[in-house]
Amino acid sequence: MVNHGPRTGDLVALTFDADMTDSMLAQLKSGRVKSYANVRIIEMLEHDKIPATFFLTGKWVQRYPELTERLARNPRFELANHTYGHQAFTADCYTLPRIPAAAMTEDVAKTFKIIERYGGRQTRYFRFPGLCHDRAALRAMSPLGLTVVDGDVVSGDPFATDWRPIVNAVLKKVKPGSVIILHVTEANARFTDEALPHILKGLAERGLKPATLSEVLAG
Repeated sequence: MVNHGPRTGDLVALTFDADMTDSMLAQLKSGRVKSYANVRIIEMLEHDKIPATFFLTGKWVQRYPELTERLARNPRFELANHTYGHQAFTADCYTLPRIPAAAMTEDVAKTFKIIERYGGRQTRYFRFPGLCHDRAALRAMSPLGLTVVDGDVVSGDPFATDWRPIVNAVLKKVKPGSVIILHVTEANARFTDEALPHILKGLAERGLKPATLSEVLAG
């Protein structure tokens, strides 16, 4: 099943991708990048008691186990799957290196096992890197009993050079039942934490309430 949103009601799903590639790990190891984990976003969500769904790569979880534990402990947060190393499942998916077709199923199955160790609100939701998928990629997912979730509101936060375009991209397209895609990767999405309060304010002004993906898809 592929779910793109939107659904009815006044709820919108607030989702955050936690990417981690081999090149990102190399940047951390070299010291050229300080962090791919935006703790400020998590602190804001915790403080304001905002529900959210986090799509985690296995390598991000392994790099930030304590932060993953923190996410899992929060009853308002759901954990979902974003592959092991954020490789592309189709050709020409941005600049991501492509995963071999024979490795697709095991890559995602392994990531579920990594995330499940942390407990909390586990889901069988899955998001392809870059939202890139085709029939072959979907067939590879079919044995895993998962739901592929894209999103109808793509914030563009990894490419933003200021917080304002992120806010505009979200508030221009959001509607009841939307699935909003943001990132919690800090160095690769530098302005998401600045944009988030403005996004939440704009949602409230529109009578829209942030929710987990499960709550929105059940609507």
